[in-house]
Amino acid sequence: MDGTALKLTFTTNSVRNTTLAVGEDLIHYEIVTRFWHPTLTKINILNPETLTLKTVAEVQKSYSGKHRVRFLTGKYMGEWIPSDKFLKEEKTKVGGSFIINGIEYRWKTHRRRLQLVRSDDEIKTPLVVYRPYRRASLEVNLELTSFMDRLIVSYLLVERRRRTLRKDVL
Repeated sequence: MDGTALKLTFTTNSVRNTTLAVGEDLIHYEIVTRFWHPTLTKINILNPETLTLKTVAEVQKSYSGKHRVRFLTGKYMGEWIPSDKFLKEEKTKVGGSFIINGIEYRWKTHRRRLQLVRSDDEIKTPLVVYRPYRRASLEVNLELTSFMDRLIVSYLLVERRRRTLRKDVL
């Protein structure tokens, strides 16, 4: 990644309870799963002027193990979408693909690190790179900031799946 990327830094290694922030909280997302709702993860964004949080997406896991997602549309949360409709999983690999504005993006691993690429890019130039060392971070290309909520939800789904598969192997 070059200098035209946002570096979203994680506060913890959890995919259920963490924050993602850029610098001095210019962009600040809170990912939280409350103990009284252990199957519902909310993705909130902080308004830096009013210091209020607004829920922009939710991921719910059913007791059967299936996930479903929904996003803020206008003033209200949209309809629940099965996660396999939002993020098409790859059968033999960890990643998955999703479509935003008619463009398909795909999570893949490169040297055991997640990267997001455009599916139609033959060179496979990474648009998002997960950096696990020191303080874990996502380096996000600036052209993707308009759908950051969907990007974060897709990352959470892929990372949860990656950790589950890794745990099953061990």
